[in-house]
Amino acid sequence: MKITFMLLDAFDVDGTVRTTFTLAGELARRHDVEVVSVLRNADRPVLPLSDRVRLRSLVDLRPDAKVPWPNTARAERLMAEPTRMVHPEERCYNKFSAWTDVRITRFMKRLRTNVLVTTRAGLNLAAARYAPGRVVVIGQEHLQLGIHQPGILAEIKEWYPRLDALTCLTVADREDYEATLPNGSCPVYTIGNGLPDQVYPRSRQENKVVVAAGRMVWIKGYDLLIGAFAKVVEKHPEWRLRIYGQGVRREELLRKATRLGLYNNVLLMEPTDDMEGELAKASILAMSSRAEPFGMTIIEAFACGLPVVGFDCPRGPREIINDGHDGFLVPPADVDAFAETLIRLIDDEDLRHRMARNALASAERFDVAAIAGLWEKMLTELRTEPRRRTGR
Repeated sequence: MKITFMLLDAFDVDGTVRTTFTLAGELARRHDVEVVSVLRNADRPVLPLSDRVRLRSLVDLRPDAKVPWPNTARAERLMAEPTRMVHPEERCYNKFSAWTDVRITRFMKRLRTNVLVTTRAGLNLAAARYAPGRVVVIGQEHLQLGIHQPGILAEIKEWYPRLDALTCLTVADREDYEATLPNGSCPVYTIGNGLPDQVYPRSRQENKVVVAAGRMVWIKGYDLLIGAFAKVVEKHPEWRLRIYGQGVRREELLRKATRLGLYNNVLLMEPTDDMEGELAKASILAMSSRAEPFGMTIIEAFACGLPVVGFDCPRGPREIINDGHDGFLVPPADVDAFAETLIRLIDDEDLRHRMARNALASAERFDVAAIAGLWEKMLTELRTEPRRRTGR
């Protein structure tokens, strides 16, 4: 079976890119797999991609790139014009252009593959409109339905029924999409993200470190986490919090930590290409998100033997963390409860070690081979009875 994954920018450091590369590499053990990137601005991807997977792009933005168009001036003009295909409320609207419209529609109409998997709303909608009927088209949603703006939601309701299937990361999201789409118009599957097939370093639960990782933006709730950690430091001044990432709220977070007198206890770390190694240097993962579509960092922490303390925010964490077994779920945005739960794990070393062992076992549910098996089962079902060919 030939499977084509389509990303907006495979050369970016992004959770969707990482999980797509992981799944594509595993499926390529048994299938012909390629990744198509709409945009390219580097010679090679930052994130690792298996040699078994082909990678190509539609719009090359590198300075010395050749434009595949007989009229270069026209192509340059189209690059400067806004997209008409993608709705302005698409979260990456500004990365699309009239030129990407041309390249995407041409690619879709000439597509020679058995399965096309698109990975964000703008691409899902384009595939529903332009992909040939002979191709099984699967839209992937990495975002919660409620995050989409009204204009995108209207297009989702109109066009997603033209997909052969839609995949979501959580059961809660699947239920939302099923309730939103016309009854039975598009099968919706829950398939989570998979852990790369590799050896994970293991925390020895000896370092007095709490770790967090992700974009430094409001939704990640690091302001709440720093507030909670201030209470932890009052009882355990020897413990440190390391937050890995970058983003628009970095300076604001740094000021808050300084204002609370935590300049020796809270460290804002640069992103790293060895996050697993940094997780293994810690003893607890803190997941402070106000909302989290899945929570890839949680399962990566599990694989390194870290228990997780997380807000029971909408969607992901509650379907990954088994409360009281491999971590604790705390009422959303409850800073005091978050601090008390961290202190509980710090104080009770036996509990922390027991949860760490349970976390290692929990990680096995997300082994990429198991996730790829769910995809193959779905693809077999869809290819047996392809909806788009029959016009249903």
